[in-house]
Amino acid sequence: MKPITPELQQQFSDAYITNPARQMATLALSKSDLADVAFVPQSANQLRHKFSISIPTMEVTNQHASGRCWLFAATNVLRERIANARNIEKFELSQSYLAFWDKFERCNYFLESMIKTADRKPDDRTVMFILQTGVHDGGQWDMFANIVRKYGIVPKDCFDDTKQSNNTRQMNYVINRALKVGAVKLRRMIEANCGMDAVQSEKNAILSNIYGFLCSCYGNPPTQFDFQWVDKDKVYHCEAGLTPLTFAERYGVPELLNETVSIIHAPTGDKPYDRTFTIEYLGNVVGGKEVCHLNLSLDDFKAAILRQLEDGKIVWFGSDVGHYGERTLGIWDDASFNYELISGLDLSMSKTDALDYSLSAMDHAMVLTGVHLENGKPVRWRIENSWGDEKGEKGYYICSDSWFNQYVFQAAVEKAYLGDKAALANQTPIVLKPWDPMGTLAK
Repeated sequence: MKPITPELQQQFSDAYITNPARQMATLALSKSDLADVAFVPQSANQLRHKFSISIPTMEVTNQHASGRCWLFAATNVLRERIANARNIEKFELSQSYLAFWDKFERCNYFLESMIKTADRKPDDRTVMFILQTGVHDGGQWDMFANIVRKYGIVPKDCFDDTKQSNNTRQMNYVINRALKVGAVKLRRMIEANCGMDAVQSEKNAILSNIYGFLCSCYGNPPTQFDFQWVDKDKVYHCEAGLTPLTFAERYGVPELLNETVSIIHAPTGDKPYDRTFTIEYLGNVVGGKEVCHLNLSLDDFKAAILRQLEDGKIVWFGSDVGHYGERTLGIWDDASFNYELISGLDLSMSKTDALDYSLSAMDHAMVLTGVHLENGKPVRWRIENSWGDEKGEKGYYICSDSWFNQYVFQAAVEKAYLGDKAALANQTPIVLKPWDPMGTLAK
């Protein structure tokens, strides 16, 4: 390791002083936001909200100050199915109902993981990862499916949002602190050879208290309800005496979940195409189906998505929205920002290297509702977001195909649209490390 010498520092300073581009950038950046200076309006203007394939969908939803994007995107897929069946113009499913059960199940998953790894020290990398991740708002499509299979779904007006469900930071802090306190108790009981019956009894006492706290934050989830709606013809309807599970079954949700596959595009050396993968310690429901991704080439990945969109069905997907975004306009486009010009730095990196070197990973789930094709090739994609209706086109966003290629990693598509790749989803998955970037959406 070699230090920066005074001679080197002077050399760097002289290079800056004699560089007109750096002097111009200094003036531009002195009172302007970096993203504003780097913005390329000519490119952004090409991203028009006009699409050759556009699926009509309802008003956007709002996840507020929470990380429940995966649940909002998933329920937005389901609500279209239910609304179409009952001719409903405006409708939402309860994201809070699913978030409640996800949190509760994940608390059990966390404590069971602490019990399972009790023979390892707290500084073991896997144990550290579990402790640092804790229980948060994010999740995967298969985790959503596990919650719905076990607990069903309810309309939003049967279990509405609360202050805590919309603003989860403090609630998550309290839960994670309690879980770590519980982890210490359980692991010390194991060290003291107290017996697994006693350990499980203590775990259940911890979960009972957490359940009570979650009810204080969300309310007690309903076990029975009446589904009431007014259709587009202004006619009132009611389906009485439903449970969350019978409601899901009535609208074919279990069948849809069973026919939906998580596909990814992860072009890294540890993930060959046409193979399935799971991630160690990624899950929520103990005993539920493991998270499983089918890795496809970019062409196959996009082809499956396009087939589903062309058939009039929207697509849940996961991406990294931390790059080249303009939230007021509601666009994601790498060509609309020239950070290299304004910074003088080399910022280009392949999708493979971005994953391997921790530059990029999934952090947000949304819904694809359309695409514009030219000569059969995608040019731009229409996105239903869950950040409210104040930005973009009444809350609908758009991304360029080049941004899609670089920053979209996952989608949930029905098996019928996988073509000759459908059978590959039945493989025994290869197990990846807990910190693999294909699991980051669950953080």
